[in-house]
Amino acid sequence: MNDDIEMDKDNLRYAEYVLGVLDADARAAVAREVASGTDAAAAVALWQRRLMPLATEVAGVTPPAHVWSSIRRRLGMTTPARVPWLRSLALWRWIGAGATAFAAAMLVVTLTRPSVPGATNAPARLWVSTLVADDGKAWWTATVDPGRSEAVVQPGSPGALAAGRDTQLWIVPEGGRPVSMGVFPSRDPKRLALTGDVLAQLARHAVLAVSLEPAGGSPTGQPTGPVIATGTIRFADR
Repeated sequence: MNDDIEMDKDNLRYAEYVLGVLDADARAAVAREVASGTDAAAAVALWQRRLMPLATEVAGVTPPAHVWSSIRRRLGMTTPARVPWLRSLALWRWIGAGATAFAAAMLVVTLTRPSVPGATNAPARLWVSTLVADDGKAWWTATVDPGRSEAVVQPGSPGALAAGRDTQLWIVPEGGRPVSMGVFPSRDPKRLALTGDVLAQLARHAVLAVSLEPAGGSPTGQPTGPVIATGTIRFADR
């Protein structure tokens, strides 16, 4: 019974990692688990497969300019005398509980939503890579889903990067030239549509790499800036 409880907690934690509602320390801990354990990598990859498609079903909306000022006013951020309550432990516990409740609600929506007509319930084989920097920290986790022709990049503990530069993901086949998988924000989850050229490079010996490029990505089709993180790619599900 206790093992079942712990398993449920881990599953929720992996889902929260994909949703981006964990704090920095918890996010880094999950990234380390993904780097060192097949089970954690498989769990994160499967939650990415389940949850990330929901983002495409919600149209982006730019809020009116007055919305942020109204939020700041209601939070007391415009009045220095009221700012200390933002540091209240009770407040942050309440916010944390809200994030967990949101994650749980997303799981219910995902697990109870009707299936898409014509879609198969058989899971495709997923590939996963933990992209590690020179400091030994897992900066990103990338999951490649050949069945959907897409990859999901999830931030772990990325370091500070130069302003005005973009991070670009590459797949590097053994003995071959890098093929771009796309530009992604360094600190936010991102889904990347993959071309046939990228999918053709998938193999156990392939390596993923992240380079620092000019805004908008490499102008040459090959890495032009420093490579800041790399990771081997392997099957996530057994």
